[in-house]
Amino acid sequence: MTPTAPLQPLLDTAVIVLEAPTQVWSDDAGGMGSAPIHGIYHGDVRQIRAVEIAVDGTDLESIGCSSPSPQRVLFTDVLRGLDDETPDPKVRLDRDRRVSAGSFSERIRVSRHLRAATPIGITVQLTPDFAPMQLVKAGMPTDAAWTWDGRTCRADDASFALVAPGATVTSDGERLTLRWELDLAARDAETVEWTLELADTSLVVTAPAHPATAQLPEVADPRVAHWLARASADLSALRLATPEHPDDAFYAAGAPWFFTLFGRDSIWAARLALAADPAIAASTLRVLGRLQGTTHDVSTAEAPGKIPHELRSSGLTIPGEGVHLPPLYYGTVDATPLWVCLLADAHDAGMPDDELRGLLPTLRGAVDWMVEHGDASGSGFIDYADESGHGLANQGWKDSGDSVQWRDGRLAEGPIALSEVQAYAYEAAVRGAALLDRLGESGAEELRTWAADLRARFREAFWVTTEEGRYPAIALDAHGAAVDTLTSNIGHLLGTGILDPDEERVCVELLAGDSMSSGYGIRTMSTGADGYWPLSYHGGSVWTHDTAIAVHGMLRSGLSDEARVLARQLLDAAEGFDYRVPELHAGDARIPGGRPVPYPAACRPQAWSAAAAVVCAQALT
Repeated sequence: MTPTAPLQPLLDTAVIVLEAPTQVWSDDAGGMGSAPIHGIYHGDVRQIRAVEIAVDGTDLESIGCSSPSPQRVLFTDVLRGLDDETPDPKVRLDRDRRVSAGSFSERIRVSRHLRAATPIGITVQLTPDFAPMQLVKAGMPTDAAWTWDGRTCRADDASFALVAPGATVTSDGERLTLRWELDLAARDAETVEWTLELADTSLVVTAPAHPATAQLPEVADPRVAHWLARASADLSALRLATPEHPDDAFYAAGAPWFFTLFGRDSIWAARLALAADPAIAASTLRVLGRLQGTTHDVSTAEAPGKIPHELRSSGLTIPGEGVHLPPLYYGTVDATPLWVCLLADAHDAGMPDDELRGLLPTLRGAVDWMVEHGDASGSGFIDYADESGHGLANQGWKDSGDSVQWRDGRLAEGPIALSEVQAYAYEAAVRGAALLDRLGESGAEELRTWAADLRARFREAFWVTTEEGRYPAIALDAHGAAVDTLTSNIGHLLGTGILDPDEERVCVELLAGDSMSSGYGIRTMSTGADGYWPLSYHGGSVWTHDTAIAVHGMLRSGLSDEARVLARQLLDAAEGFDYRVPELHAGDARIPGGRPVPYPAACRPQAWSAAAAVVCAQALT
């Protein structure tokens, strides 16, 4: 066979336990090492690639796996090689695996219901790895050098300390071996435990100083309640802070690849979850405000007033794509207006005026960026282009290289002005002006004038007519031509004020039609487009947060019946995924008695997918 190129690991069948910034991936029997994603991670480093357990004289046969919380998973095996000849299994092994921020533990219990005593030997082998997350994601081989001093394993900034009471611990330079010798009496049980304390001195994110404060709404529907509970637990496990400001929490974007601060993702997650946790909206605003751009820098895409895209402890390279991002990267066109929208939402939800005033400099900088710097090409609209040659080619939420297409499948030529970004900017300008008025500050009328002009020009430039109907294009290309594919982007326009009520209803009807609605949410691209494919990352799949944003907009526009229909579709999808909705799923049409088809490389849990449960609960209540 011809060797295949490195492939991104699949995630859909793996089991995860997590509490940011630590996560552990295994198979459903608890083993690690048989799949590329497996391992114990802390921050952006996989510290251990494989964990193998063996019991002398028997195979381990898995019979159970359950996860009572994001931080805990239980595995059960039977040990029939040590059993008698009767049908009932009488020797079992239970593992209780737990994760907290910077800590891993596994308690192993062997129990017997046999009359004779017997010695039992248990071996656990660990394979240290210390692989950068970006290499794991790319499916690239890893071979980092590490040292072992009898207690601590170390490679550069990352390390773990191992404690295994009662075990003999040895190293052969490739693996660490833990060995317990047990003497089980008749009908007895013995428990052993091993723990890891994981550290990385290079981390730029850490666990928050305080626990989550979310208050779930009361709902009558047990399915909605189940989804809310699972989503709330996942959101709590995804909370992070910066070491300098541990009191200000934000949601990490998602596991496994995005265990850090992402401007757009953290804002949308906080916005969708606002009704349950207004405090994290305020702290997210402060975290991002401290990183707001102050200068022009092509290499980082920084500009004065711009809110960043992502923060990492080191640069990120995406092998084979020519993408090399600095540790603090500003290549996002929508995080800045969305920051203003979240600020307005937080104030409406009760943020005191003194906190609002404390964020006034960031607000000023954000609206100045929209008005003065957002139109980099002179198109008259907020747009983007990667000027560095090594940044992201697309800088909206659909940031894959093929996400902005014409109906015939051609890629749009940049600079690109996305439709939803104009809507975010319009809303940010109008509501930002109201905040300036609230604080007795100048500039509100100029901002309203700018917004009104943007709205009028949007109506003239973005609307297209194709055989699917009349609707706003996904974007304008480098020549000012409206890229005519029908996409889910129109759902982001709802509730922003950039459309009038009749125009909103046109968009809602298209989103509810067969070409856009899968029955489990809105497809990212219409089935009528040449580029449509149900397993395309941004060209036909369904993203939960994307549909939830449309629900959010419908509720704000008073389209509660329409919002309820979409929210119920997402609830049905959530049930199909055991209420932990992944980053995205396939855009296949729903069939009676079926369930949604996974996108096999989708992250989970994902913050904005989990936060969708809150806004859907609002729609269904």
